[in-house]
Amino acid sequence: MKRVLLAGAGEVGAKHLAALAGTPGVMVAGVADPAPRTDVPRGVPVFASWRAALKSLAPDLVVVATPLGTALTLARNAAQAGAMVLVEKPATTDPAVLTPRPGDERIFVAFQPHFAPGLDHLLTSPPAVVRADVMLAVRRDPGYFRGWRRTYATAGGVLHQQAIHGLALALRILPGDVETVDAEVAHHRGLAETEDRVTAVVTLTGGTAVHIDARVDHSGPAAHELALHLADERLLRVRGRNLEAGLGTPATAPTHEELRRAMYAAVLDAADGRPPHPCLFPLTALRRPLEVIDRVYRDARVVRVTDSAAA
Repeated sequence: MKRVLLAGAGEVGAKHLAALAGTPGVMVAGVADPAPRTDVPRGVPVFASWRAALKSLAPDLVVVATPLGTALTLARNAAQAGAMVLVEKPATTDPAVLTPRPGDERIFVAFQPHFAPGLDHLLTSPPAVVRADVMLAVRRDPGYFRGWRRTYATAGGVLHQQAIHGLALALRILPGDVETVDAEVAHHRGLAETEDRVTAVVTLTGGTAVHIDARVDHSGPAAHELALHLADERLLRVRGRNLEAGLGTPATAPTHEELRRAMYAAVLDAADGRPPHPCLFPLTALRRPLEVIDRVYRDARVVRVTDSAAA
């Protein structure tokens, strides 16, 4: 039985607790959070300090679901202590701090939608792609933008927090350095420092491109999808509310709990010396999407509309 420490018992931590409860071969050995905001299962010890939890429990797997201020430091300490680690995205907004360190090979980013149907084969043998369209259309209202989510410094923008699943997947498939960026960041509602919508065309070496349209003021059904335009003129669509249908159909898509369980199993397989699952996202690979995100925000035109009717 593998022992799991969950660091962070907030909104995302609650999702991990639900998924871990149904994962064969694992047990939640403890939760580290000075003020848990979700119910912790009876009998599971709660630690105010993650350092104390690491020392007391010596877990096999640490799931890090804390805000940016502590996530990367915690993940690296846990890995250096010998645990395998899953850290929630984006882990950091600063790509410069992702220069590899000892232990980083034990850390993976928790991109559970990358375990959606068909994506293992797509990542193992990527086709020739000339353009990737990353689309995000969700709604985040005032209750979402509280505490650390209110500022760029503590949360990053829409690309860091919401669209990174699809963008990181696109950049795993499309090689090349950024050559040009044409982007616009729009603020309509003023709920936080973060924008309501960001659109961009990122041109890579070789003429390939990533098109981004990500918004958090959408009034219709939520969707986060990726369209891959192939060199042979075929179109592959990774579909779902958050990519969860993969290359399959939304009607048969796995639940997010099922995707998380597949992710936990893959990390623990790697801990046992098995070849890394193609859908696992190493921490060191996060630097490239963060550099692209930085470039988009740095080059973007900023549009501010103060009329509340724009929301």
